[in-house]
Amino acid sequence: MAEEMKGRVVGGDGKVAEVDGGYFGGYVKPANQKEYRRDRRYARNQNGKRKVVVIVRERGGNSMPAVFGSESQAAAFIRARIAKGSVVHADEASSWDGLHERFEMTRINYQEAYSLDGACTNMAEEYFNRLRRAEIGIHHPIAGAYLLRYAQESSWREDNHRVSNGDQVSRLASLAMKRGKSVDFTGYWQRHVAD
Repeated sequence: MAEEMKGRVVGGDGKVAEVDGGYFGGYVKPANQKEYRRDRRYARNQNGKRKVVVIVRERGGNSMPAVFGSESQAAAFIRARIAKGSVVHADEASSWDGLHERFEMTRINYQEAYSLDGACTNMAEEYFNRLRRAEIGIHHPIAGAYLLRYAQESSWREDNHRVSNGDQVSRLASLAMKRGKSVDFTGYWQRHVAD
């Protein structure tokens, strides 16, 4: 699925692209007794495993995910994946402020509204809904090493949700036959056998 996304650029003149980030992993269980609990908002009380999936999604078009340590680290990725002339919609997070110099931006403040005067990131949020359903609903918590692959799968499924199942299977089989074995997933399901 990720093979189809290589080098993908979304948007273009007169098109709208949405940018958003969703955090995954790094859950720190609070202590049982109140007096031993720590404020988990501080970095010193976190485990460092929390990652953000940043999605760049064209309205009515394709999407492109990537994984970073924080939203602010995604600026170069976003500039490379959105074509000039695009109108970019984002929320009020300060990590998107640097995009104003390259793109026409429309920002939405979620404390005021989720959609206002055409500004929204609903398609990006729809993607995160699919990714969280995959993590919580039918699979297991996504390990950090595989977060990008799950993000790419969810992106592909979201982009192709109106394509018939038969066509999806044919495309995936064709892509799989062109590739060798995966360096990421080789040995993923095998258990180590001790002598």
